[in-house]
Amino acid sequence: MPLRIVGFNRTSLLDWDGKVVATVYLQGCNWRCGFCHNVELVQPTSSLEEVPFPVIEEYVHSNSEFLDGVVLTGGEPTLHDDLPDLIHRFRRMGMKVKLDTNGSRPDMLSDLIGSGSLEFVAMDIKAPLNEKYSEVTRVNVDLPAIKRSINLIMDHMRDYEFRTTVVPFYLDMKDIEAIASFIGGAKKYALHQFGNKSTLDPRLGVMDPYPDAKVMEMAERARLYVRKVVVRGTN
Repeated sequence: MPLRIVGFNRTSLLDWDGKVVATVYLQGCNWRCGFCHNVELVQPTSSLEEVPFPVIEEYVHSNSEFLDGVVLTGGEPTLHDDLPDLIHRFRRMGMKVKLDTNGSRPDMLSDLIGSGSLEFVAMDIKAPLNEKYSEVTRVNVDLPAIKRSINLIMDHMRDYEFRTTVVPFYLDMKDIEAIASFIGGAKKYALHQFGNKSTLDPRLGVMDPYPDAKVMEMAERARLYVRKVVVRGTN
């Protein structure tokens, strides 16, 4: 899939905990999660205007003194075979790189981790590692690939997190506990409150999120298995 940069957030304090970063959005995803909030980034054929790389390069060079790094997100960045080249370009600018991924391409992830190209990986775990994964993502998911990505991250990355969007109807307390148990001993697990303002499946736009107290209760259960659990998106 051709790599297209279709979004550029010059300054973010939210995309990499504790760091000031620029965020680059790549177009195209191989999954169709109904609760996806980056709807316009999913289809590789949508007519979003491409952001010229020289614009990004100039900004990064001009602001390298206060930028801690660059976040590559999407869509699903690992779908693009030229992703390593893009990462290398940012690293030559002196930028640390964080990658957001769904873990569906462990070979790409293994190459990036093995080459030392990444300072941080954030992997979304959409559901327990069973038949529910394909139900949630609305595609046939290669579960061994997802498990391999999880193991690669836990075994070879110093800084990383796993994260799950807690969507009513799809996930409940038992599901969160099953995920946390599977990644038992992981350094960090983030639960994201579901937002219904922009969803790939419009039917989810009328679904209320779990009460914040319920999400906090799920986090407490996950803490039985994972070293650090954080909650994002609650009031």
